[in-house]
This record gives sequence, C-alpha cells and structure tokens, in this order.
Amino acid sequence: QVQLVESGGGLVQPGGSLRLSCVASGSIFSINAMAWYRQAPGKERELVASITSDINTNYADSVMGRFTISRDNAKKTVYLQMNSLKPEDTAVYYCSADISTSILRRSNYWGQGTQVTVSS
Repeated sequence: QVQLVESGGGLVQPGGSLRLSCVASGSIFSINAMAWYRQAPGKERELVASITSDINTNYADSVMGRFTISRDNAKKTVYLQMNSLKPEDTAVYYCSADISTSILRRSNYWGQGTQVTVSS
C-alpha cells in the first residue's frame, strides 16, 4: 500500500513564504512524475506544478516565478517552495505521484491535502 503525506501548510500573511513537503511511503518500486495541485472553495482542482523523474518542471502561469517544485528521490519526497504568496493562493494543496509498485503495476496516488491560507 502506498501513502502520500503532506505537511507544511498554515496561515501566512500576503508576501510571505511557505514550504510544503510530501513524503511517499509503502511498497514503492519507483516514483515517476510528482505534482502539486490545489483546490480553492467553490473551484475545481488545478495543477500548480509538476516534476518528472528526470527533473523537468512545469508550472501554472499563476505561480510562475513565485513557486518552485523540487524532489529528493532518496527521501521519496517532493517539495513546493511558495514565495510572494497572495490571498488568491489560498486553497487546499494536494500532492500527487505516479508510482510503480512493481514492473507491471503503476498508478496515480493522492495525499490527503494541506490547507494554505494567505491572509492579513
């Protein structure tokens, strides 16, 4: 069984920073792409940033230049460094990972989410 556990969310003032972490555990053969999504109240879940196993990254236009995604394969962890936060960044942030549990089995997994609130 595979689990993704996020941490690092919280309340921050506009212009502040937060660093989210997501650790994968369980019966993992390999981790392929990893990503962060977010969902604000009343809105659909959206992709924030993604990173492939060979460290190619992709960002939503709304966070380009402010957020940085990275990963530590040895620790099975993906990070999201969020700078210059804005009230519109307020959302529940979810970690997602494309994980192979064997050579033949590959699925997408989700974490439980962590709340990020940007407010003065």
